[in-house]
Amino acid sequence: MASPKEIELPDGTVIPILYEDRAVFAIDKPGGWLLAPESWDRTSRNLHLALMSAIHAGDYWARSRQLKFLRFVHRLDADTSGVLLLVKKPGAVQAYTRLFETRRVEKTYLAVVRGEPKHFSWSCRLKLASRSGTTRRVKVDSRHGREAETLFRVLRTNRGRTLIEARPLTGRTHQIRVHLASSGHPVLGDVLYDAQSDNPQPETRDPPFFPLALRAVALSYHDPFQKRTIRIEAPIHEFCQRFGF
Repeated sequence: MASPKEIELPDGTVIPILYEDRAVFAIDKPGGWLLAPESWDRTSRNLHLALMSAIHAGDYWARSRQLKFLRFVHRLDADTSGVLLLVKKPGAVQAYTRLFETRRVEKTYLAVVRGEPKHFSWSCRLKLASRSGTTRRVKVDSRHGREAETLFRVLRTNRGRTLIEARPLTGRTHQIRVHLASSGHPVLGDVLYDAQSDNPQPETRDPPFFPLALRAVALSYHDPFQKRTIRIEAPIHEFCQRFGF
């Protein structure tokens, strides 16, 4: 019997599997799930812990693949949905981690922002640094910040909103969100960087809430074991439709 093409967690969350080979496993991460346990809040759930618990419990999606191990080699913000790559074999973690560390993975996102940018395409190179405090926020800091660059392209506009393609060339925390907010066009639903957001703060909100309009839609890389280019894409129709595009 073939292995299922989706993961069903005990709470009923269904996670589509977008791609799989002998070394890696790509899923369509749902919004509201966190990857980094040191920064999760009361309303976010720990996705890595949930997946590993399912593996140890022998859930069929994992058992049918004889999965014993799963580790993410890059991160998506808790409220960001889309393509997430996980490694299935301990011996392959370093090779795929290295791809991201050396910027050999092309990442593409879709974002819906407030307002209509003046330019069709542009590059943002504002340096970023972490803010002090309990909330994991990032600020523009030209003196002490780390280099960060994102390429943006306008795809469509509709009633004061704009659908944008974003391609981060570096991988800083909240990079796309801060770069867009700094341009005067924050991502819709961003409670951290959009002062006009209708969402309550993360520690007080209860579902359903207005989702963060940011989705990781594609990853492309030259696979270190297969020696060929792999491109993984997530569906975009539902995301675009939800925000009026």
